[in-house]
Amino acid sequence: MTNAQWFVLIGGLLLVRGLTPSVLKRSPVTAAMIYLAVGFLVGPSVLNLFHFNPLKESALLEVLTEIAVLISLFSAGVKMPVPFSFSRWRAPLRLATVSMTITVVLVAAFAYYVLGLPLGAGVLLGAIVAPTDPVLATDVQSRHPGDRDQLRFTLTCEAGMNDGSAFPFVMLGLGLLGLHELGDANLRWVVVDVLWATVGGIAIGIVAGVVLARLGWKLRRVPHQHELMDDFLGLGLIGVVYGLCVMLNAWGFLAVFAAAVALRQTELKLAKAAQQAPHPREAEAAMSAAAGETIQPSLDATPEPPPMVSQGSLVFKEHLERLSEVVLVLLVGGTLFLNSWSWAAVGLALFLFLVARPISVFLGLLGTRTTWRIRGMAGWFGVRGIGSLYYLMYAIQHGLPEALALQLIQLTLMVVTLSILLHGISVKPLMASFWKQKVPE
Repeated sequence: MTNAQWFVLIGGLLLVRGLTPSVLKRSPVTAAMIYLAVGFLVGPSVLNLFHFNPLKESALLEVLTEIAVLISLFSAGVKMPVPFSFSRWRAPLRLATVSMTITVVLVAAFAYYVLGLPLGAGVLLGAIVAPTDPVLATDVQSRHPGDRDQLRFTLTCEAGMNDGSAFPFVMLGLGLLGLHELGDANLRWVVVDVLWATVGGIAIGIVAGVVLARLGWKLRRVPHQHELMDDFLGLGLIGVVYGLCVMLNAWGFLAVFAAAVALRQTELKLAKAAQQAPHPREAEAAMSAAAGETIQPSLDATPEPPPMVSQGSLVFKEHLERLSEVVLVLLVGGTLFLNSWSWAAVGLALFLFLVARPISVFLGLLGTRTTWRIRGMAGWFGVRGIGSLYYLMYAIQHGLPEALALQLIQLTLMVVTLSILLHGISVKPLMASFWKQKVPE
């Protein structure tokens, strides 16, 4: 395709998407399904106008998916509606750790015994397809910072964390394939790739988020009253946190999500404290009353709180998230051939959706107070997408043999494609049924 044709295609899709949001809400399909269909139509299977080769373009696709996931993780983090507490966050924490591990083990076993892949390739494949996606799962995730629905909170929080918790298993798979140093008895992997990378990433993210929140709050209040560019601050926070983590061998995805959560929660605490603190005019009136004087209260005694960086940057990040969805899902459609629908690839996807995900959610949430209806919905809506593509491209860029890379590309693309189709076609009726039957807990 020529550059002019690409402009027409992308521009046309953006126009259609911009004109039909209400229609899409009422229709049984999602925007991602439409992008996928268009990519498939103009791709090598039908019109053959273009063919995107993930193996040859793995470096480009790694960067594109990396940026998309980072933006989506930030958006997910600032939508977290409540302060951190173990009781409220227990379910998503267990999904992102226990259920993640179980999913990797089950997929690795399926790949080893059924697909005949080496153990290292099976572990790597499990790590690639195990994390749920924060980019394509917008229909089942928190829509705004005030959304307090437990199901949406659980799925959003899980997607925000498991993009980081999957990385140790990616490194373990690469290590078993001889492409990463694991150390004696896997000691280096445990200490560096699991413990330090996880704890360090969370710490870096929390510190950066708190510092930016307090700095922005201070600059916007009296006596400074500076105007700030929230979009730039949000992007800057993502860049600094992720760059530091890469340099320090910590998990940057986890750090960006933690930074967004810390930014939002710190700003909420500062706003609450400001509302509860006595206004200077009120304090002056109280002192004057004690001295027998009378001062008329000012009409602006309780001014509006200053805007928040997290809230101001969220709209811009959501627009970038939608743009990345258009481009990347279109490219996914343009990679598919008719023979991509192999029994091995389809079987893996169905095993993941119908066996591995439900079992891992059931075991991961044992002992929690999560309702069975939420467990059932969480067990089905483990959407796979852009995050899986990133991990695959990351592995290819770290020396994955070409034959194995081609095999994993086919398997991963089919998992992502079927997730877009199956989860997309079921999300609206199932969510409508869930909300219809929902009763106050």
